[in-house]
Amino acid sequence: MMMSETVLTVVADNTGAASIRNVADGAVDILTENGATCEPLVWLKEGIACDVIFSGLGRKTSEAILDDQGLLSSVDYCIQAATNRRKKLFLADMDSTIITVECIDELADFAGLKAEVSAITEQAMNGEIEFSDAFRARVAMLKGLRREVLQQVFEERVTLTPGAQTLVQTMRANGTYSALVSGGFTFFTSLVREWVGFDMDMSNELQFQGDELTGIALEPILNSAAKLNTLERLLSEKSIDHTESLAVGDGANDIPMIEAAGLGVAFKAKKKAADAADARIHYGDLTTLLYFQGYRAEEFIGA
Repeated sequence: MMMSETVLTVVADNTGAASIRNVADGAVDILTENGATCEPLVWLKEGIACDVIFSGLGRKTSEAILDDQGLLSSVDYCIQAATNRRKKLFLADMDSTIITVECIDELADFAGLKAEVSAITEQAMNGEIEFSDAFRARVAMLKGLRREVLQQVFEERVTLTPGAQTLVQTMRANGTYSALVSGGFTFFTSLVREWVGFDMDMSNELQFQGDELTGIALEPILNSAAKLNTLERLLSEKSIDHTESLAVGDGANDIPMIEAAGLGVAFKAKKKAADAADARIHYGDLTTLLYFQGYRAEEFIGA
């Protein structure tokens, strides 16, 4: 591929309820009308995901043109340089990204305080209050919760987001180092890491006195700065260029690493996180991240 080439990847709802052929053909027409030269469509999965490879228009210009036409409003899409699409480093948030729940909210349910804790979680994820302060406040509300409740929450409440295992296992099989970085708790990240197949996990420790939570948040808290630092550290340690990194998350706590990664993606995210991302996933599952990297469906592992 030429260095000047750009690729638009469009992905339909992962259920296959709607074909994207008309969307892809429409994109080709619009780009061509605005001076781009487009190659034939490359289907990553027939009727579900395809690449439109073009030259003559930059990423920001082409995205502005397509957005103005409203053509891509019903699909997930990503516009990026055609080079370095397959990433060598992958960082993912856990709660409401790799798994479908917020673990701290589910723990609070057993303390009879889910509504109160969930309200604080929502504010923190929206960027309305500082994450570390919100974290301390929520942990304090869990004081007295017994150790066995954590295992109960994991067994009864934690479910993987569709596509999570396929995403991580496919990327790892192709040489990507994957890290689960969470503002939640190591009890859950360690289990999810093993379940999904991440190389490493980082999160916050819970403090117990006997078998009961003390309600004290152990410092330092893994916040947005810590997520960014982890991304930068791993890039340096593994001698990976930042363009070859991918980060995904859903909340304000994920914004720094989303902005710093070569490709930062917001997954069914809060507005601030979505606005900060290079691409957004509204409709599909986590395998959409594989299509964004140019993987064909037949290359997926564990699908």
